[in-house]
Amino acid sequence: MLVRDLLHTKGNRVVSIDSAATVHEAVAKLVQNNIGSLPVVDHEGRLIGIFAERDVLRIIHNRGDGFGRVSISQVMTPDPINCDILDNVNEVMGQMSERRIAKVPVLEEGKLVGIISVGDVIKVMYDKVATENQHLLSYIQGAV
Repeated sequence: MLVRDLLHTKGNRVVSIDSAATVHEAVAKLVQNNIGSLPVVDHEGRLIGIFAERDVLRIIHNRGDGFGRVSISQVMTPDPINCDILDNVNEVMGQMSERRIAKVPVLEEGKLVGIISVGDVIKVMYDKVATENQHLLSYIQGAV
């Protein structure tokens, strides 16, 4: 299965943020959309970083008061691990597991088109196994 297929199944709505935004604006977006990370994009929609819940905790720990006014560009993770829309989901899952990454931005021709999570991949794999099990049970029951 390709990443494109997974995005088609789950939907490719992406909430992102500009690098000039403040941490306060980013936290508001995270809360309003009930998400754990925000891809940071430039004015052409190209991925330049990612801002996640862990970044919020690091900022509060390191900077304390006034963290909300800090620019995203100062605290984002630059050049995050990403994947292409035509990558194999199993390979992406391997990268996520190996690098302990929960969410991966998806690019098409260099532009952000989606984001996939470990949960998205697990759901697709579970659905695939469940379908295969159903087919096998039907085959076994039909053969007896």
